[in-house]
Amino acid sequence: MYIGLLSYSLAAIFFLVLLGVLLTDRRQDKPSRKYLLLATSISILWAGMAAFQSGKIELLFIYQTLEVLRNLFWQQFLLLVLGRSICAEDQSPIIYRAKILLYIISALMVVLIIDRHLLQFIPVLAHYIDPLLVGYLVQAVAVLVLLEQMLRNTRKDMVWAVKFFCLGLGGIYAYDFYLYSEAMLFQHVDNMLWQSRGLINALMVPVIGVAISRHPEWSSGIFLSRRVVFHTTTLLGGGIYLLVIGFGGYYVRNFGGGWGVIAQTLFMFGAIIILALILFSETLRAKLRVLINKHFFHYKYDYRDEWLRFIYVLSSFDETIPLPTRSIQAIAQIIESPGGMLWMKRDNNIYLPVARWHMAAVYDSENADTDFIKFMEEHDWVINLDEFEWNPGVYRSRGFFSLPDWLRSMQNAWLVMPLILQDKMLGFVVLTHAKNRRHNFNWEDTDLLKIACRQAASYLAQHEAAQALSEVRRFDDFNRLSTYMVHDLKNMIAQLSLIVSNAAKHKNNPLFVDDVVSTVENSVTKMNRLLSNLKDDVRGSEDKEDIDICCLIRREVDNRKRAGNTPNIELICVDEKIISTANHDRLASVISHIIQNAQDATPVSGNITIKLHKHINHAIIEIEDTGCGMDESFISTRLFRPFETTKGKSGMGIGVFEAREFLQRLGGDIEVESEMGKGTLFRLHLPLSRVK
Repeated sequence: MYIGLLSYSLAAIFFLVLLGVLLTDRRQDKPSRKYLLLATSISILWAGMAAFQSGKIELLFIYQTLEVLRNLFWQQFLLLVLGRSICAEDQSPIIYRAKILLYIISALMVVLIIDRHLLQFIPVLAHYIDPLLVGYLVQAVAVLVLLEQMLRNTRKDMVWAVKFFCLGLGGIYAYDFYLYSEAMLFQHVDNMLWQSRGLINALMVPVIGVAISRHPEWSSGIFLSRRVVFHTTTLLGGGIYLLVIGFGGYYVRNFGGGWGVIAQTLFMFGAIIILALILFSETLRAKLRVLINKHFFHYKYDYRDEWLRFIYVLSSFDETIPLPTRSIQAIAQIIESPGGMLWMKRDNNIYLPVARWHMAAVYDSENADTDFIKFMEEHDWVINLDEFEWNPGVYRSRGFFSLPDWLRSMQNAWLVMPLILQDKMLGFVVLTHAKNRRHNFNWEDTDLLKIACRQAASYLAQHEAAQALSEVRRFDDFNRLSTYMVHDLKNMIAQLSLIVSNAAKHKNNPLFVDDVVSTVENSVTKMNRLLSNLKDDVRGSEDKEDIDICCLIRREVDNRKRAGNTPNIELICVDEKIISTANHDRLASVISHIIQNAQDATPVSGNITIKLHKHINHAIIEIEDTGCGMDESFISTRLFRPFETTKGKSGMGIGVFEAREFLQRLGGDIEVESEMGKGTLFRLHLPLSRVK
């Protein structure tokens, strides 16, 4: 009797808590919620009466009537939900007839409960079978069938919300089906099964509550605390563990012979130590939290809105905001980060910063073979710098031990996210701290950021492929232009050859002399035009030699001065004897072009300073001017691309592109620092010669 009292009392308390949560919501005008409230209320009365009438035959009819009503209201709730899920006119009569049939069955059962003497009119039926048991069994089967139909007809995007409801209510009525099937077989209800029924209901109510919290039409504004669920789950798991260990200890003691007591003591002590280790394991606790948050609580994002906003920012066309910058903005807005920086992989297997948004500039690079890059590429891991500081074990267990120097020196850096495309890391994004989200960053943020970064990677890859294709097409145009130029040169050569062949015969003829002057003048005009189009695209032979860099620069400076170009140029050779191996004409052309660019950008009153020095195994040539400067967007997106220029039609935009290509083939590179209105610094890196 006491077991039944405790069992059904717990069920009543759990249903009462569920009702309290439902009543906190003001949206009680929906029919489905009304039936849900009625079914929950009747379940409270039924469980309470079951606990109160334990052993009291005189109250049995009230308990039985409440059970019929409990079953009826759950059936009506399920029929209402099922009808709204199907939304088909040809199914409406079937649902209506099902409602009427279930009402009739319930009414007949109530009549039999009130007046059992009606069975005397059917003595054979009363002798072999109890009609009430049949009724309860039919009601349980009806609920199970309706649950199956509801799950089958629920939209795929809502299955996650109703599956726990089907599990919870289905568990209650599956037990009822077993209880009454066994009762019909043995002609009486098993007392232990009946007493355990209340505990089964109590265990299933939280599962129903999870489903109600997920469904938009059933849920209320109050949810169980994640911490409460976590600790409850931990205690429940610990209790089940200890229960199993208790049975194991009993088995060891009874079958251990003379060592039974000792074996039981060692077994129990070891089991408790293992339980303590599990409970204090941060890794297991973290995994349990993620499991609970993923499967028992609302997602904190409206994924449809987040994705639409992300795609809108990423795909919008704005000439003032290039795609790399928009990619940073689209990713950052997800977690309300105020700024970020995008790094992309280049042909020389180095990651470079290509765009930034509300973040200080960084002049550095990261090799693709570092542990930092390999860790993100192999694990597709969002690095949380805060987590790396207070819980480095998470990263060290995966072989990642230290951050790059440039990342440690960045102020307010928070997250580093890889841009993965086809299992290769196209680049990565660094985001700054979001004050409102800093202490609320969890698995859901990580999952969403990973998907967003993959989508951004596909956009960026497509963007770079389109740019590469555009460059190829423009090179085709350039080659076509070269063909036209060769044709013009052939015509000029033919004209000049004709003059040479006729000079000996007509050199004293004034008309011939006038014609020669006119032809030469026309040829000079054409050649000047061709040279203007080529824009000093001098290409010498690729034969390499050891070059004294200081002498080469001094010669080019003198040539620029003799040409009358202004402003003033100052040369400082910190190290006089610096030797590098390169093609003399090509290197001279590169240096001359950079100096000319500096002169073109600098007013007459400005200054150009050229400084040469050694750094480890490289010669460093710094060409700094006080000219108009360039903005960061132009430097990062256009300066090193062919056919991009700030000189309008007077330049073809090949010089700086060719300069970097030439230096990189030598094993060097070129860096640019500039500020609008203050000037520009070109830093050329040349590998030193290996000759002694």
